[in-house]
Amino acid sequence: MTIPGSTIPKGLQRRIARERIAHLLHLAERELDDHRDRSRRYVSLARRISMRCKVRMPGEWRRRICKRCNLLLVPGKTSTVRIRDSRLNVTCRGCGRVHRYPYGRDVT
Repeated sequence: MTIPGSTIPKGLQRRIARERIAHLLHLAERELDDHRDRSRRYVSLARRISMRCKVRMPGEWRRRICKRCNLLLVPGKTSTVRIRDSRLNVTCRGCGRVHRYPYGRDVT
C-alpha cells in the first residue's frame, strides 16, 4: 500500500518508514527518564508509521513496547520482570498489563 497521493515507489517509502521508526524509538529511549509523556508520543508515532506503511517493528524493539499504553518497557524502571512456570512475565508499571513470553522448554 502506498501513501495516497504519493508518487514515491513503495520500496523507498518502506525504507524511509524504517528509518523514521528507528529514529523515533531511539528518541523515546533517550526521553524516557525526563519526559515520559514525550517518550510515549514517540512510541505512538513509530507504531502508527509501522501500521500505515505495513512495516514490521524492528525485532529488538517489539518486546520493549507496551501495546496498551505505548510505554517503553525498561526492567526496573517502567516494568517488572518475573520468571514463573517457564514463562517470562513482564508487567508494565504504567498500566498494569502483563506480557507473557515463553521461556525455556516445557518438559512433559
